[in-house]
Amino acid sequence: MNPLTKRSENYSKWYNEIVIKSGLAEFSGIRGFMIIKPYGYSLWEIMKKELDNMLKNTGHQNIYFPLLIPKSSFLKEKKHTEICSEGCAIVTHSRLKKNSDRDELIIDPKSKLQEELIIRPTSESIICTTYKRWIQSYRDLPILLNQWGNALRWEMRTKLFIRTTEFLWQEGHTAHSTEKEAIEETKKILNIYTDFSEKFMAIPVLQGIKPYMDKFFGSEKTYCIEAIMQDGKALQIGTSHFLGQNFSKAFDVKFTNFYGKKEYVWTTSWGVSTRLIGGLIMSHSDDKGLILPPKIAPIQIIIIPIYKNKKNVIDEMAKKIINILEKKKIRVKYDNRIICTPGSKFYEYEMKGIPIRINIGPNEIKKKKVELFRRDTYEKISISYRDLQNLIPKLLDDIQKNIYQKAFNRTKKIMIKSDHYDDFKKKINDSGGFVFAHWDGTKNTGKKIQEETEATIRCIPIFSEKEKGICIYSGNPSSQRVVFSKSY
Repeated sequence: MNPLTKRSENYSKWYNEIVIKSGLAEFSGIRGFMIIKPYGYSLWEIMKKELDNMLKNTGHQNIYFPLLIPKSSFLKEKKHTEICSEGCAIVTHSRLKKNSDRDELIIDPKSKLQEELIIRPTSESIICTTYKRWIQSYRDLPILLNQWGNALRWEMRTKLFIRTTEFLWQEGHTAHSTEKEAIEETKKILNIYTDFSEKFMAIPVLQGIKPYMDKFFGSEKTYCIEAIMQDGKALQIGTSHFLGQNFSKAFDVKFTNFYGKKEYVWTTSWGVSTRLIGGLIMSHSDDKGLILPPKIAPIQIIIIPIYKNKKNVIDEMAKKIINILEKKKIRVKYDNRIICTPGSKFYEYEMKGIPIRINIGPNEIKKKKVELFRRDTYEKISISYRDLQNLIPKLLDDIQKNIYQKAFNRTKKIMIKSDHYDDFKKKINDSGGFVFAHWDGTKNTGKKIQEETEATIRCIPIFSEKEKGICIYSGNPSSQRVVFSKSY
């Protein structure tokens, strides 16, 4: 039971250790690829289920498109291809054959594909090819689609969950008859992501628009939500792209409008990925392991027996408690393994971030009470097991709110303004966080600031008022503050 490296000593090492020791994931042996273990995947499944319900409740339908995209289709939208092609993996041959000279398998040169296939980094190209077949009239619109799957983008720097070559994700794609409707859809999704992040993951976020040089290539405008991790660095939680008519023009996707005229459709795309799990870890966890918000915790209650005697009586009480909790649709587990000590179980489930632990031993049986342990506050509560039915749901709700409030208070503390470059550099290096400062709107200025401070423009805040000022770097006029931060 080796303790974790402390966050204050080596944040990156602490993060990797917590991912592995909590049983979320591990390295696969292939650079940039990870194995998501059962506990990590069950966490993803719950997150997926909740977000999937939110999307379906707003009219979106799930669909699945092929993993491989014809190269000719992929190359049609030039701006999109310019950036996405840098991280593409390409299938060029269809089979292997045995080398007659040596006992090994080699690529069969006769199996070279007539057209190379791109392993999807994102699906706009293949989906727009499909739109062309599906869309004829305004009556065919809107199309509201969502896909759960995986994608592959070669990464130079990798980090479990945060930045991996292969990742699981959800990518939405919609087509509309008007610009207004497409923009409204883009904003609607941003609000769904915001609600999911704050109400389920307990991560407060800042809504914004990416500066023009950082928007999704092929889009007109990229909306995003950004969060601050415990080390003061920003993490992009999700993005929603207004694609305009860029892809529909590249793929010649037209429809006949109400007046009988041909128009190009308006499209959007949006997505979140298993990066959310990395954000969850870095937002809430401590030096003893994960801290999971109850709404998405795979196990909300862990019951641990402390066997000294009366094993049968303890097991019987545990069954009654499980029955009570399951009727409330609470996810509960009873760990009655006799090969592990209670202490080792305490360590294991603290590391896994289970919101509430219930201990049952001879003393609890005698007093007809149980001991509750809160993972978020380390508070211990002794109550009658008959009161669990009413107390547990309230306690889980209180833990959810407390975890969010703690993250909110931390974020608010490091949302700061700066009007001078020397002050800006000090704040970025000392406390990190979101630094609101004036920028002259040029790519060159943003690049210089990044080179000198490692801070990038995370977004232009949506709800901030326009405010004239002077760019902290160039001294040129600025119409609004933007958000700078070091980031993942």
